[in-house]
Amino acid sequence: MAQTALAERHRALGSNLEDWNGMGTAWTYATDLADAHEAIRTRAGLMDVSGLKKVHYVGPHAESLLDYATSRDISKVYPGKSVYATFLNEAGKFVDDCVIYRTGPNAFMVVHGAGNGYEMLVRSAQGRQVAILFDDDLHDLSLQGPLAVNFLAKHVEGIRELAYFHHLQTKLFGCPVMISRTGYTGERGYEIFCKAADAPLIWDSILEQGAEMGIVPCAFTTLDWLRVESYLLFFPYDNSEKYPFDNEPAGDTLWELGLDFTVSPTKGEFRGGLEHARLQGKQRFKIFGVLVDATEAAGEGDTLWADGRQVGVITCAMFSRLTGKSMAIARLEPGYAEQGTPLEVKGQLNTTAIANTLPFDDPEKTKRTAKG
Repeated sequence: MAQTALAERHRALGSNLEDWNGMGTAWTYATDLADAHEAIRTRAGLMDVSGLKKVHYVGPHAESLLDYATSRDISKVYPGKSVYATFLNEAGKFVDDCVIYRTGPNAFMVVHGAGNGYEMLVRSAQGRQVAILFDDDLHDLSLQGPLAVNFLAKHVEGIRELAYFHHLQTKLFGCPVMISRTGYTGERGYEIFCKAADAPLIWDSILEQGAEMGIVPCAFTTLDWLRVESYLLFFPYDNSEKYPFDNEPAGDTLWELGLDFTVSPTKGEFRGGLEHARLQGKQRFKIFGVLVDATEAAGEGDTLWADGRQVGVITCAMFSRLTGKSMAIARLEPGYAEQGTPLEVKGQLNTTAIANTLPFDDPEKTKRTAKG
């Protein structure tokens, strides 16, 4: 298991550094997750998400490699821009997601999730003019929340003009960094990519200088609370790899997951693309929200019932003290994935609920795309 350069900081905050994606990750701290959630929603919080796989693809064939392997039209991604993309297998089923950053004419950095997208790209690259560098030295510090831009504006010229899903090369506290206007929270936020050797200085400086603004360190599990509100899926925790179908191999379609928007309208042929198109309208379930009648979170894996039978399962849940709502992401049969459909929850909680459209928070995405 790789170690983050911030391991001692995380231990001091009460983390045992559990493994995620091959790196010791601060799942929890000694502090309350509700405080971290509130900080990111109302001020800003700093997270170490360095367990994400960061891989550089460089060379004349890099664009065509990524174009065939992912759902996006890579020719539209210019240097300084990034895009969220998905990987499909030959059967047209989702196997991973990523953010693709174009760093030069023939150079890309791909930040992979926990699926097998990296392995698929490495296999596809054999015999082609593309160099692949797995970059475990590069750390990813995520500063998320409405005050993140105010903090960074004191140190980085032009940060207010940086558009959503764009990035720039700059310096922060004297250290070379790439700052990207991306994140996994539904808030306006920034990911700071830095050398491992510089991560402790940047981490300490943000927390020391940001303390007066209420910026606090947040553990990785805070993302579960935020993603429920903001409809952000986390492979494999929302997928059939964890909630298998009877007598069917694991794998969900983009139509079922609500990720069909990741296929560019100008997209040509790509791996699984023909099967993806054929599977439209054949959804076995839909990812949908559930508003639970409770003052606590439902349990992961709690079942959802209607008309005397199970019609779904909760994959991730949270209770927000900011809104007083108990919310969840669920896999629901399509006929029940309609706003207001009455449901029963059985499991850790036994109560009533209704199906609710996603996202719960900021459906127009005005926060993360705000200007100025």
